[in-house]
Amino acid sequence: MHMNRKLILGSTSVYRRELLGRLRLPFSVESPHVDETTLPGESPAALAQRLALAKAQAVATRFPDAVVIGSDQVADLEGVALGKPGEHARAVLQLRQMSGQLVIFQTAIAVVCLASGFCQQALAQVRVKFRELSDSEIENYLRAEQPYDCAGSAKSEGLGIALLERIDNDDPTALVGLPLIRTAALLRAAGLDLLA
Repeated sequence: MHMNRKLILGSTSVYRRELLGRLRLPFSVESPHVDETTLPGESPAALAQRLALAKAQAVATRFPDAVVIGSDQVADLEGVALGKPGEHARAVLQLRQMSGQLVIFQTAIAVVCLASGFCQQALAQVRVKFRELSDSEIENYLRAEQPYDCAGSAKSEGLGIALLERIDNDDPTALVGLPLIRTAALLRAAGLDLLA
């Protein structure tokens, strides 16, 4: 693939935009406009992977010559998908459910270029053990951070770290929303050399 292909992040997430910026490649941002409804019987990992690919493909159809990154994250509590809470009451419910539990954050990435026929995906799984949380801790955290746009209502890069007992992963930025080790590998496979 040619180095002059445009790189596009198919996401409205400010977190993913900040993370991709760390790779120091010029890129633009486009909204993918994808229905994020879970399909019947779909596992959290399958949901994250399907949505990451759908987001990349949705933007790639509008920009077929570009290399497009799509990503999605789903909090997986014993096989049940917890998405973005959107509002306070749902966030309280999510954090009560996750209190004292092991939650796997399934973060999927897809890189697509229609012009070159490139399409690859990767999945980063981050195992997060939540502390036992009191209702007052949950309320205080939500008032301070307002993480209503985050899967599972917890922002580990901020005060949300105080909710946690342990994080196990092999791609340090995956929990924030874009696994950069896997992203860099997929971009190299697509022909973009980050260190050229």
